[in-house]
Amino acid sequence: MTAIERVEHGFAKANTKVKMQISPKRSYLINPEKKLEVLYNDGLFKGKCLVKPHVFPYFTLTLDPRGNLMRKNQHFTMHELGFDYTVKTIAMALSKEKEQIINHLNYVGRVEKNKMMCYLMVYENLSFSYFDYVVQAKETVASIANKFIVSDYMLRCKNGLYDDYGYLKVGTKIKIPTFYCKKAVFYVDEKTKLPVSVSIYDDVGLFENYDYYDLEVNKPIPSVEFQRDYKDYGF
Repeated sequence: MTAIERVEHGFAKANTKVKMQISPKRSYLINPEKKLEVLYNDGLFKGKCLVKPHVFPYFTLTLDPRGNLMRKNQHFTMHELGFDYTVKTIAMALSKEKEQIINHLNYVGRVEKNKMMCYLMVYENLSFSYFDYVVQAKETVASIANKFIVSDYMLRCKNGLYDDYGYLKVGTKIKIPTFYCKKAVFYVDEKTKLPVSVSIYDDVGLFENYDYYDLEVNKPIPSVEFQRDYKDYGF
């Protein structure tokens, strides 16, 4: 997976190899360039991730996947990794449009993308804007994003809340997008029906882009490959 995400200071890019299992939720990823390994296994490590940076301080860390250290300059957490979350998010975002979606979603045709034949679809809503919202008691950026079916990180970006992962101050006025995005470009693999390339835009421009390559879908993965002591890992 190649990811490009707009963060606090410019764009962050990452090339990652991923293996994952939906149920139970297990995932392992490695970024060869940054020499970073991350392992999550639902039911192990007390709900946390094992993180091996392979740079100073070198030792393996046990981190909360929703905490500051793992979320820093990341649009999503380990819990949102994979196609399952992406597809559900797209479906929920488009559901806000209801009967208007036919005016904003267009099928362009069959094209090749990432060495796969894909259906190209483009969503664009020129009515995209922001509205004011007053924070209520015990609300976080994540809970507000879920409430209005918008992007958690887009809320952070618009309101400068990059490092606020706890409760926000009651009475604070923030800006919330009227829709999930202003524009989205989807390439859906005609064989697997999975979105193998997704680009999301806001009022500024490109917000995030994800491209997937060399997919192996529904391949059985031995449970030992989600253990800390698996022979190919460096934890």
